[in-house]
Amino acid sequence: MDFKLTEEQEMIKKMVRDFAEKEIAPLARENDEKGAYPPEIVKKLGELGIMGMTIPTEYGGAGADHISYTIAIEELSRVDGSFGTVVSVNNSLVCDPILKYGTEEQKQKFLIPTAKHGIGAFSLSEPGAGSDAGAQKTTAVLKGDEYVINGTKNFVSNGKVADVTLLFAMTDKSKGAKGISVFLIPDGTPGFTKGKKEDKLGIRACDTIEISFEDCRIPKEYLLGEEGQGLKIALGTLDGGRIGIAAQAVGIAQGALDESLRYSQEREQFGQPIFSFQAIQWKLADIATETSAARLLVHKAAFAKEQGKRFSLEAAMAKLFASEVAVKATREAIQIFGGYGYMKEYPVERFYRDAKVTEIYEGTSEVQRIVIARALLKD
Repeated sequence: MDFKLTEEQEMIKKMVRDFAEKEIAPLARENDEKGAYPPEIVKKLGELGIMGMTIPTEYGGAGADHISYTIAIEELSRVDGSFGTVVSVNNSLVCDPILKYGTEEQKQKFLIPTAKHGIGAFSLSEPGAGSDAGAQKTTAVLKGDEYVINGTKNFVSNGKVADVTLLFAMTDKSKGAKGISVFLIPDGTPGFTKGKKEDKLGIRACDTIEISFEDCRIPKEYLLGEEGQGLKIALGTLDGGRIGIAAQAVGIAQGALDESLRYSQEREQFGQPIFSFQAIQWKLADIATETSAARLLVHKAAFAKEQGKRFSLEAAMAKLFASEVAVKATREAIQIFGGYGYMKEYPVERFYRDAKVTEIYEGTSEVQRIVIARALLKD
């Protein structure tokens, strides 16, 4: 068992870290305050191959391994968690299912541009259907050669700027959750409306919106996979997405550790740096240890996916642990900074707000515990 990164992985880590510190860090506070989505930065990420990292080169991606992908998300999130979301959604929740379930025509039309330079969104949640995906009310009715879609979705990350949206809708209500199907909805489709942008606690440089459909017609060729495969596609896709969110959480925790370590050596009280006090040392030691453990869980899950093995359990464990580590690490970072940590002048305040959502989206911590417990019964 070798825990050392490969030469290529080290190069990716350095490349993304350099980019994040040069291009993202100087604008992070402003983007957070304005809730501004910076398309120029996302365009550059596409040019670096980050927006479709694990997608084969013939379909517009970089053809990288899944551990390299988690490294990239961690390095971006270490500076600004918003970009962890943007990249994870595009890679794990959009490109990956199109690669796995799409026809060759769908890959040519949707996957290649999205992996190269576009941006995609994933639309599963509804106002009355969050963790209970089977309770959704959005419908897609086949009429001739077209599906007619009606309904509303919420909490759609990347939704405002997405070129293509993966939509989950009921094609057969009588079958409940087994009647859900998935569709590819291009931006600008008549009857497809992008609504208000949510004013969020954190991850503010990644837009999140509500979308609605009113007699929206799409060709039947835009059905992804087969009718009734929606829940299967959603669950499998979210397994992969959870690895990305876990990596995002690790990055946020690492960012909090980096800032706390620096500050504790600069800030003096009672005539000495606060790092010299045992109370501060113990906080830093705990953050460092738990962040390292979370990273190992993320890499284990990514390795399992890379090997083509089942990884639902590993992904759930990684997301559960890493997200809770991120929340704890950022909370402790604010404590280390004291009153200054509560001020927007310092990034740990933003890290704290960004960390919280990692315990919620793509399956709450409670859902992860259910997934883990059920997996234990099967072993």
